[in-house]
Amino acid sequence: MLNKLPPIEKIYEAYSAIADNRIILYEDYAIVHSSNRSKEYTVSWEGNVYRSNDNATYWQGYTGYPVIAVLMKQEKLPLDLRLAFLFAGINWTELNAKFKRDYAKAATAVLDSLPCSNDEKEQIKIELHRVHESIKLLDIEVKRGNNGKYR
Repeated sequence: MLNKLPPIEKIYEAYSAIADNRIILYEDYAIVHSSNRSKEYTVSWEGNVYRSNDNATYWQGYTGYPVIAVLMKQEKLPLDLRLAFLFAGINWTELNAKFKRDYAKAATAVLDSLPCSNDEKEQIKIELHRVHESIKLLDIEVKRGNNGKYR
C-alpha cells in the first residue's frame, strides 16, 4: 500500500502521457517525457518497489503522474484508452504554472474544454475515481528515484 496518495487530478496527466506516446518502457525502467517535452523522468522498478525522479515523487512524496502512467502501461492500473486520448496534446506544465500548482483548477479547465457532453464528463470523473481507488489498493512501494540520470 502507498503511504501518500497522489492528487486525483494527476491521473489526467498520466492519460496525457499515454495519449501523447511520451513513455518509453524498458525491462526494468521507463523514460517519461514531460508534457512540453522539456524534461524527462526515469521510473524504475524492482519487484513491487518503484522509484521515480519526477518532482511529485521526489519532493512531495506521492506517486507522480509518470509512475501512474507506467503502472497503467504495465496493466497494474485500469486504463481506458478512449478516455486517455481525450487528454492528448495538453501542456500540463503550462497549465499547472498558470493555475499556480492548483491541480484541481487546472484539471477543471481541461475537463470544461473537452468536446463532450456533460454525461460523458461525468463518466470521465467516475473512471477517474475508479483508477484512484485502484491506486489505493496497489501493493507497491514508491520511493524517490535517483535525481540524476538513468541508472
